[in-house]
Amino acid sequence: MQIIKRITPGSIAEELNIEPGSKLLRINGEEVEDIFDYRFLIDEEYIELEIENPDGEVDLYPIEKDEDEEMGLEFASSLMDDYRSCSNKCLFCFIDQMPKGMRKTLYFKDDDSRLSFLQGNYITLTNMKEHDIDRIIRYRMSPINISVHTTNPELRCRMLRNRFAGDVLAYMDRLFEAGIRMNGQIVLCKGINDGAELEKTIRDLGKYAPVMESVSVVPVGLTKYREGLYPLEPIEKEDAKAVIRTVETYQRKFYEQLGLHFIHASDEFYLLAEREVPEEERYDGYLQLENGVGMLRLLKEEFHNALQERAADAKENRQIHPALDVKSRKVSIATGKLAYDTIRELIFRAKKVWDEEDLPGNWPEVTCYAISNRFFGERITVSGLVCGCDIISQLKGKDLGEELLLPINMMRAGEQYFLDDVTISQLQKELGIKVTTVPSDGESLLRAILGEELITGGRQLYEQADRGDSRTS
Repeated sequence: MQIIKRITPGSIAEELNIEPGSKLLRINGEEVEDIFDYRFLIDEEYIELEIENPDGEVDLYPIEKDEDEEMGLEFASSLMDDYRSCSNKCLFCFIDQMPKGMRKTLYFKDDDSRLSFLQGNYITLTNMKEHDIDRIIRYRMSPINISVHTTNPELRCRMLRNRFAGDVLAYMDRLFEAGIRMNGQIVLCKGINDGAELEKTIRDLGKYAPVMESVSVVPVGLTKYREGLYPLEPIEKEDAKAVIRTVETYQRKFYEQLGLHFIHASDEFYLLAEREVPEEERYDGYLQLENGVGMLRLLKEEFHNALQERAADAKENRQIHPALDVKSRKVSIATGKLAYDTIRELIFRAKKVWDEEDLPGNWPEVTCYAISNRFFGERITVSGLVCGCDIISQLKGKDLGEELLLPINMMRAGEQYFLDDVTISQLQKELGIKVTTVPSDGESLLRAILGEELITGGRQLYEQADRGDSRTS
């Protein structure tokens, strides 16, 4: 049974006088296990709700409604169930590499197929039973994002430190046969699942294409808090080059066979190898952005397109943009080391376009800072793991202009504080400057530089610290 926390005003539930505190027992005679049962069962034009009122009396409500019309019942949990925690002890788990004393929620490891569907989280399948697979197929929950890492059953058991980790790979066969779309992820650990093992995994997963739409290869993230953990080695330049060679070889094969590239190396590999990230067409529509695959390419394309539009408009109208008056606007940008060079390149390109086209007004004076991650360790270069304390210590006393711009993925999802609990207001007070968080798309970056109002709903990629391999550029 599910306890009803709130009734939406003006809804069907309010019209029926259903009260908060009542219990939803059944829909159409079926018990409701969680949000997916609820969504599936109410998606009909005629339904019957069995409700136990706060006084203990049970009523049956026959309801005729539009097929997609909401009932107006709100429950205590968005899943209508407890979150499922991870039962693995992965030798590369990021959460095990976090320092003590942080917020309790940061240490929770989820491995919940429902979050895979709702939020894009990656799951290992090890917490799933046949019943869970049946429900995914019945409700057409798609896509399901799977942390595969290796298709070698014995090696997978060793990497996830779970004796069932190899057996559950068979669940992918059932999902494939049912046509449930999937995406895969490989966290690459040097000397463990690279080389020949990586090639085997790519070949094996390729058999599921195109139902499995994409697979990403991302380097393991290593913090300075690894005492007592498995002795993993960092990915170096030559390792990154080898991974790229393997990935690009199989990309060509898959594209010839299927018309999609399927396997993708994350941006980190290209930066480690000192290689330019691939052209836009090679990302198959950017299916793996949340894993840092194609983020830098997409940012470049979006920024370039937005810049060309601004330049064309300024050239045609010969009107000075409000931000580009006689007194040049001066702003700063702080980001992680991974995206630093790309951001600087975009700023240089924008100024060059403005100067060469002889456009009216002065291009803003923009200074970009690469924040070293002293909190987690210098090998962590993504902006999504930059903490407030590092921004303060590295920028305090500097001339930051009139505004400091930060990528919004430094914040926890929907919040105004960093991983170390430093808030935006604290940051502003310490640095004595206005701080603005900017969505991850190129249009928003350009608007922020120009001092324009940011459009809500821009692309926002948040760190998934509970995945075990957090990364966001």
